[in-house]
Amino acid sequence: MTKVSPAAHRAVRRIALMSLTAASSHAPEMPDAPAGSQELPRTFHVRTLGCQMNVHDSERLAGQLVERGYRPVTDVPDAAARATDAGDAGADVVIINTCSVRENAANRLFGNLGQLAAVKRERPGMQIAVGGCLAQQMRAGIVEKAPWVDVVLGTHNLDALPALLERARHNQRAEVEIEESLKVFPSTLPTRRESAYAAWVSISVGCNNTCTFCIVPHLRGKERDRRPGDVLAEVEAVVAQGAIEVTLLGQNVNSYGVGFGDRGAFAKLLRSCGSIEGLERVRFTSPHPAAFTDDVIDAMAETSNVMPTLHMPLQSGSDTVLRAMRRSYRSRKFLGILDRVRDAMPEAAITTDIIVGFPGETEEDFQQTLEVVEASRFSSAFTFQYSPRPGTPAADLPQVPADVVSERYQRLVALQQRITLEENEKQVGRTVEVLVAAGAGRKDADTHRISGRAADNRLVHVALPEGLTEDDRPRPGDMVTTVITHGAPSHLVADSATDAAGTYALRRTRAGDAWAVKEGLLDPHALGAPGAGSILSAPSGPPAGGPVTLGMPALPPR
Repeated sequence: MTKVSPAAHRAVRRIALMSLTAASSHAPEMPDAPAGSQELPRTFHVRTLGCQMNVHDSERLAGQLVERGYRPVTDVPDAAARATDAGDAGADVVIINTCSVRENAANRLFGNLGQLAAVKRERPGMQIAVGGCLAQQMRAGIVEKAPWVDVVLGTHNLDALPALLERARHNQRAEVEIEESLKVFPSTLPTRRESAYAAWVSISVGCNNTCTFCIVPHLRGKERDRRPGDVLAEVEAVVAQGAIEVTLLGQNVNSYGVGFGDRGAFAKLLRSCGSIEGLERVRFTSPHPAAFTDDVIDAMAETSNVMPTLHMPLQSGSDTVLRAMRRSYRSRKFLGILDRVRDAMPEAAITTDIIVGFPGETEEDFQQTLEVVEASRFSSAFTFQYSPRPGTPAADLPQVPADVVSERYQRLVALQQRITLEENEKQVGRTVEVLVAAGAGRKDADTHRISGRAADNRLVHVALPEGLTEDDRPRPGDMVTTVITHGAPSHLVADSATDAAGTYALRRTRAGDAWAVKEGLLDPHALGAPGAGSILSAPSGPPAGGPVTLGMPALPPR
């Protein structure tokens, strides 16, 4: 059982005593109000904690609710106006999709649930659901500590959410349903994608590795691969809706195909993505160094729409620690992979994950990590202080003192920040094409810039020409060609447009059209065909941003 701090436990129990009776005395309305009623439609809000897998799972959860007649709360202004500081967004149904990788995951969840309890007391019919890895791990323990939660479901039964919500409403009690193995492949479920121009596509779920620090295999199960035809069909479907960037997801993408007897399947899948008309950018995450093969490097280098970016988890530069982690590669092999990638793609930007303070790590072990980081020249790194996860072998090993871990962590961060800055400064003078993002940079309004990602996935803040009208501004999903003028510690700046003779070119895309359709700024029937650079006649199929369903018939909204 995951531990929760006594203070957090007392806080949520105190709120429960005040609010549970009032909150549970009201039955939630059905998803849609009766014909002629002035009541608002039933709304939902999904809060995602964790990795890209969780983000994609949240899209599946949202897609099912949309199919059942629920409305995203952002689409119902009167409901959204009820939003509080508790993170409820004003919705009737709040789903928290949890992560359990970090030690404070449980405290974070119960802190959020404690705030939501007070909101539920004041909002008749409100329901709270908890899903994801922490739900898979804690099960009914979530309801024991937060009895105002209505639904708990795990990673193996995402498809159960609508039924569990209705059952909890009908039975006036919490419904907890956890499956031990995958019953319905998530990719067969309807999806409400967050982005109109970029999409996640799962190629597998689960993991067959036995890393001693990782609880994911226990919570996500053994690896199960989708057939290549099903993956490509989904990619084609999201491209038909306007997406021009796809990220292929798997806990270990390099082992893709082992389940159906083709160890070269992942490289073949990348090459097949290269023939999909209208697909401009393909990325993937995450590979495993032990299974990363040269045929994948060749496929990346030879497939024009596979981007020169790679996330390659190092975890530690010490062979002793890697052995204790059960990471079946050593530092020499890791560095050899990076060399071969850069030989094939000199412009490749490589990122990584690193854990500091794994049980038994000595100062010598840590110094070896610093040496590998220095040699690797990562464009950025996700760095973590080791935290024991209950149920993993490493949790029972003697732990490195917290102050030692913290001091080492600060040294690693300082080293990587220096390297990132040096690598970013090398980008000055490069001409890049930036895919404009919907989320503006923190200072974009003040600096009159827009933000997006270059082909190598570096974040770029782009200046716009003076006097640009609103109609001439790039939209999220459009492409801007510009020149890097400054390298900062965590991003690049491209101010070439401010020079009268500088480089700036806007390319309108179908992805930009898809974003405009999703925002209600463009008629859905104006979305162009794949490969088109401007608005053309409408293709068949759902509007951009709507549910995508593959392999499972849809039920009509109720």
